[in-house]
Amino acid sequence: MMKNLFSLEGETAVVTGALGKLGPVWIEVLLDAGASVFAIDLPAVPVSEPFRQLESRYGKTHLTLSRADVTGRESLESACRTCIERYGVPGVLVNNAGIDAPPGSNGTGHRLEQIPFEVGREILEVNTLGMFLTTQVFGTPMLSEGSGSIINIGSLYAGVSPDGRFYDHIESDPPFLKPPMYGASKAAVINLTRYLATLWAGHGVRVNALSPGGVLGGQDSSFQRKFCERVPMGRMAVSEDLFGPLLFLASRASAYLTGTELVVDGGFTAW
Repeated sequence: MMKNLFSLEGETAVVTGALGKLGPVWIEVLLDAGASVFAIDLPAVPVSEPFRQLESRYGKTHLTLSRADVTGRESLESACRTCIERYGVPGVLVNNAGIDAPPGSNGTGHRLEQIPFEVGREILEVNTLGMFLTTQVFGTPMLSEGSGSIINIGSLYAGVSPDGRFYDHIESDPPFLKPPMYGASKAAVINLTRYLATLWAGHGVRVNALSPGGVLGGQDSSFQRKFCERVPMGRMAVSEDLFGPLLFLASRASAYLTGTELVVDGGFTAW
């Protein structure tokens, strides 16, 4: 009984930003739970090694990579038609595509007062408007079916501001800044999640957000130390920490949950 609550056997799931850092994490969870996954990313993005490993492990029968732009309705509509033809109407949509600027040491960037308008606009267009457009396109057939789970990937920084001290050791002129529009775009994603959840609840489509905290992935040792000192659990998240929360939101285990932001941050925002 309990195992069946988390089963996605026979379901079709769509994941955007499939070739990025977290895309393969969500895809693995969905495939392992029995879903077929229709993965989406930009034409110019190379196929990552984690994605290739998933293709090798699960086979291309249950995993399809489609090239589309989350800010382009025509390409998304074409992808949606292909998805339905290949696997059927999606029951799960993971809006994962986004632009971020992780801590680095490339020595480039802008001072706050010099950030070009276009930089902020691009982040908002992809992270917020792209999520909304993808939901419009793939959510419409869900509404027709009267069921579905949409999971918008938020961020720790949707609710709190980045701590500049995490980055002050990075040699960069000007000093490294987390893009201001990143957190703003993710905060907008959370609000849109609530908006869509209340609008579509009566149509059988649930809409929730999953906001990871810092996820381990090549950050330098100084950043890791400073970040972990701020986390009650004393460590950054690893991929396995995100498996359960994603599966919970995608499956019938969360059948009475909509309009919620599930923050997976090791207690970071509890302090």
